[in-house]
Amino acid sequence: MNIVFNLLVDVINVYYYALIIYILMSWFPNARTSKVGQFFARICEPYLEPFRKIIPPLGMIDISPIVAIFVLKFAVSGLAQLFNWIA
Repeated sequence: MNIVFNLLVDVINVYYYALIIYILMSWFPNARTSKVGQFFARICEPYLEPFRKIIPPLGMIDISPIVAIFVLKFAVSGLAQLFNWIA
């Protein structure tokens, strides 16, 4: 059971870093239109889209990725609590 939990946490952490990279790519012109940017878009946009529907941008600043990252980190914390409760 510990192996499954560790693997799940590792996958979520890799996805967390993919989100960070994808968000930072918006600071650089044409970064999201490159092949790497399109790869990260295919991975990250399905997760970010529901947050963008709920949370409107504040002027030109989109805070939905910040909320999405917090939700991802809370999911890891919840999994840790669940694992401690089961074990």
